[in-house]
Amino acid sequence: MAEIFESAGQALLYGLVGFAVMACGFIALDLVTPGKLVHVVWTERNRGAAVLLAGQTLAIGLVIADAIAASESEQGLADGLFSTLLYGLVGVLVMTLVSVVVSLMTPGRMGHAVLDDNGDRPHPAAWVQAAMYLGTAFMVGAALA
Repeated sequence: MAEIFESAGQALLYGLVGFAVMACGFIALDLVTPGKLVHVVWTERNRGAAVLLAGQTLAIGLVIADAIAASESEQGLADGLFSTLLYGLVGVLVMTLVSVVVSLMTPGRMGHAVLDDNGDRPHPAAWVQAAMYLGTAFMVGAALA
């Protein structure tokens, strides 16, 4: 029974680390997206911003899952939590850099295109950028294996 409580406590700690990394990812996305992301998604109901945020959230979840799996080889819980935090933040950094570089390579500003809802559909750039986040997450996750 004690092992179950220990595992539950570890799951809680890893969950808190994952949540902290997701919060950092949200802040990073907010910095590279025009407007305040909370307002754009929840108040303005911008579908493009929602697609982008959903893609990034899934991507960070993938990186965190791979980081937790890679942390199993660490010596002790504290090392595992730290490596998960570090790998997760590296994933957020790489995703943000990819977003900025692609924005520089596309006509206009990628963030503005993503937020350009065409009636009831998000701009295609929103789907592309969300897929870039997921692709980046798979690459970062593979590097952890």
